[in-house]
Amino acid sequence: MQPQKSWVNPTVYFVRGTPQGDNSHTFEVMALLKSFGMFLGVFSGSFSLGVATGIFTKLRDFQLLETALFFLMSWSTFLLAEACGFTGVVAVLFCGITQAHYTFNNLSPESQDRTKQLFELLNFLAENFIFSYMGLTLFTFQNHIFNPMFIAGAFLAVFLGRAANIYPLSCLLNLGRSNKIRSNFQHMMMFAGLRGAMTFALSIRDTATYARQMMFSTNLLVVFFTVWICGGGTTQMLSCQRIRVGVDSDQEHSMSFTDGSERRSTKQESAWPFRIWYNFDHNYLKPILTHSGPPLTTTLPSCCGPLARILTSPQAYE
Repeated sequence: MQPQKSWVNPTVYFVRGTPQGDNSHTFEVMALLKSFGMFLGVFSGSFSLGVATGIFTKLRDFQLLETALFFLMSWSTFLLAEACGFTGVVAVLFCGITQAHYTFNNLSPESQDRTKQLFELLNFLAENFIFSYMGLTLFTFQNHIFNPMFIAGAFLAVFLGRAANIYPLSCLLNLGRSNKIRSNFQHMMMFAGLRGAMTFALSIRDTATYARQMMFSTNLLVVFFTVWICGGGTTQMLSCQRIRVGVDSDQEHSMSFTDGSERRSTKQESAWPFRIWYNFDHNYLKPILTHSGPPLTTTLPSCCGPLARILTSPQAYE
């Protein structure tokens, strides 16, 4: 006995050439809240993992071991975050911030020079590789999809999003600063951003669907525009905004903080959230996590004297 054939009216599935299933989805508040919760969970987990792996013990007697641990902890942070289901990029970002602020001070002077040179070399090689790879991908990728409307919307959203960050945040920072962030510096920050090497690395990980291929092709165009136009026109933009160029940042920093009075005046000119964080970090976190900063015996209350002597390293007294 043969199975009975069924006939289905095609208009049940297609209305004006569009699948009916695509219009059946509705907005759900719980789905939005769940998305925010997942984002906060992944971000907080990546942040905590990056900060935790960025701090290791205070080694100062084995120069090669210090540099090796510094490099391995930076590299393993990404792998550990991906294995735990977090975002490796965010974890590496906060690991680098923590290492630069705390861990680098724990290294011996020889290891500091060696580590700085090592990461400068790796940075140079990685930067040249990623931009060479992007240029090669533009001509070798087989499934480019260039949608003019989507490309125009992406450029508009990118620049509006950057403007919505630069100008309001600068205004908020200027509320607590005596040395204001001038408008020409705000325009320069607005112009000189969005190189997009990280977004390229994320978008190329999955190009299986039509939408992902379109986003990848658009991302390439945004990256090349910001590299060629924004990056190539940085010098001209600096001159147009009358911002001084050709100043060595390290030399300027060392000249600005030659004595304690200038250091205190610069700190007082900063915004009040920074002043609060600076005092807490300088008096408590740095003495605990590094060999620098004032001894805890001078910053903690006298009742915490035994604990302060245990947590303070001998180098901090020097």
